[in-house]
Amino acid sequence: MPSPIPHYLRLKQFILDNIGSGEWPALSRIPSENELVREFGISRMTVNRALRALADTGVLDRVQGVGTFVAGPKAESALFEVRNIREDIHARGETHTVEVLVSELVEARSTIASHFGLPTGAGLFHTQLLHLANGKPVQLEDRFVNPSVAAGYLDIDFSEETPHQYLMRVAPLERAEHIIEAETAIKRLATRLQVNVGAPLLVLTRRTWSRQQMVSHVRLIHPASRHRFVGTFAVGTPATP
Repeated sequence: MPSPIPHYLRLKQFILDNIGSGEWPALSRIPSENELVREFGISRMTVNRALRALADTGVLDRVQGVGTFVAGPKAESALFEVRNIREDIHARGETHTVEVLVSELVEARSTIASHFGLPTGAGLFHTQLLHLANGKPVQLEDRFVNPSVAAGYLDIDFSEETPHQYLMRVAPLERAEHIIEAETAIKRLATRLQVNVGAPLLVLTRRTWSRQQMVSHVRLIHPASRHRFVGTFAVGTPATP
């Protein structure tokens, strides 16, 4: 005799069926935990387990104190380009806002100083910005900037001009390096990005150069359930030595 299907798997399938049929379209709010507990006759812990699993895979968005929603299309970033996040958000018909979490001059530790080719303790500008689309966090930006290249960086109004816009204006891009890694959200990041502890994150580390000097080192941290990177390239004829 086959073993019964666990309650949380039955609930997951119920939710997926309603989304797949169009009964619950993208961005719609699904029944609350209490409603699902009553409808299925199962524990709140079991309901929470099913919702958490679907949120971690990007099917649902859970907003603390508001409710659980069917996830919309993922935001996209160009893999091989250096783009302005505000323009990307506006292009999707969403409103961009930014929260300035850190804005300071720091003495660089050895690791970050070595990226810039500077001695340990050299002065660097440091900012942490939280970018939101329609009020929902989509990117945590942790950036170090070389003051000798961008002296007015800490004076800009980030609600009016993004770091990307300012740096492209004062230090036109000459070269960029991208590294993409997967991480899981520790408590601090989970709180900032409004995801569960342990949720998957996509992290793009970017270094940029202008006029043969390194300008910026930035980590761009995204909830994997809301973001993906897309890149296209043409394959040309190999150069003849």
